[in-house]
Amino acid sequence: MDNTVTEMINAFEEFAYSIKQKNHRYLSWEHCYQQFRSARLERDKKEPDLDYLSLQLAFYLASWGMYRGSSFLLQRDYKVHIPIVKEILKSEYDCLQGLECDNLLADKIVQERLVEIDTKLEQFYKAIRQSVVNKDIKNSISKILITKVLLGTLGCTPAYDRFFILGARKTKVTSGLFSLHSMKRLAAFYEENKSQFEAVREKYRIGDQRYPQMKLLDMVLWQIGTKS
Repeated sequence: MDNTVTEMINAFEEFAYSIKQKNHRYLSWEHCYQQFRSARLERDKKEPDLDYLSLQLAFYLASWGMYRGSSFLLQRDYKVHIPIVKEILKSEYDCLQGLECDNLLADKIVQERLVEIDTKLEQFYKAIRQSVVNKDIKNSISKILITKVLLGTLGCTPAYDRFFILGARKTKVTSGLFSLHSMKRLAAFYEENKSQFEAVREKYRIGDQRYPQMKLLDMVLWQIGTKS
């Protein structure tokens, strides 16, 4: 087995120790993802509870550091996420739910939808930020925030935060800059080593579902990054 893959699998086992602990903050991702997945699957049967989903999203983001003192989100309540939740639940993004690496590599529509939702979230959060600071800021919204939202709601990308980026750079499996190109490199690496990763993924489930491939990649590179 490739040394990089071995390191990543060992990192997963280390991270997994935390999610086995009752009420650990890392479990906030599971709660959020499961609720969004259920809302999408049941969308045709009943109206999604946008308020509840927004609360789940806000708490998950807080658990993963997105409500620190300097964050513009800290100045707004959880309901500010309701327009984002509505957008994410649209049927055109069904193809991103629990996105698998082979689909990302092969399906142009999937690639287009990933770019599209990235752009939409940028627009939504820019408007929120502007309402907080009362001026137009030219800087883009942090990709850390956008990718954390996508990971927590759709499981379609890792969260490109500081430790994930450090892990990506150390292992050289992809770049530390969130983009379609970076995602495709990451997906290609997963596909090249799919049998090893799937064997590990089989051990961890949310209800009857295995952890999404992108969440697994997020966990292992984040864990490696914490030691860099």
